[in-house]
Amino acid sequence: MTREELRVTREELRKELTEALAPVLDAEASTWLAGARERVGGDAGAAAVLLPAVGRRCGRGPLPVRGTLRRGRPASWTVDDAARVVLLLELPCTGEALTARLDDLYRHGDAHERRAVLRSLDALGAEVGGAALPLLHDALRTNDTRLVAAAVGPYGAARLPAPAWRQAVLKCVFTGVPLSVVAGLDDRADAELTRMMTDYARERTAAGRDVPADVARFLEVR
Repeated sequence: MTREELRVTREELRKELTEALAPVLDAEASTWLAGARERVGGDAGAAAVLLPAVGRRCGRGPLPVRGTLRRGRPASWTVDDAARVVLLLELPCTGEALTARLDDLYRHGDAHERRAVLRSLDALGAEVGGAALPLLHDALRTNDTRLVAAAVGPYGAARLPAPAWRQAVLKCVFTGVPLSVVAGLDDRADAELTRMMTDYARERTAAGRDVPADVARFLEVR
């Protein structure tokens, strides 16, 4: 898919997530999430209190996904992932205020909350522009594969400069994140990335180490 085809709006992602959550949440969890959405919609500051409670109130099991959630790549979602992103999509702000709020939630959140912020950018990117790129750079400096995978989603595909995006793809290889999660890989891959992958494969071979299957397949099709 191209970067344009990967784009999704707040409304589209909210609809996909709420429809996916509906059959897996019990009555108590559904009522809690509805109330939490209303609170965040009326007061952006409530998100800092509600995001940490999502796993306990809504559950942490796997979430079947389809449609928009799979745009451009296989997507692995859990119930708490989806519920946190739904809350973030209710934030009643945009532009600089939205960027500041997301930055605060990311900086003070745990890994689960940080991943939700990164995933919400796929829908909020049009509203924050490139201002949230520092969050992606931070995630890509970690060895947390959950954050690395979230950082190479549609927002990263659309916004990361070419050098940083290539390094992000290599980071996936280094940390064992499958390249299938890299949004827009076919659209953005270029000769320089192929060279970098080739050099990496040669280094592995010279050291007597196996070349990761993802890298071998990547080179075979280019």
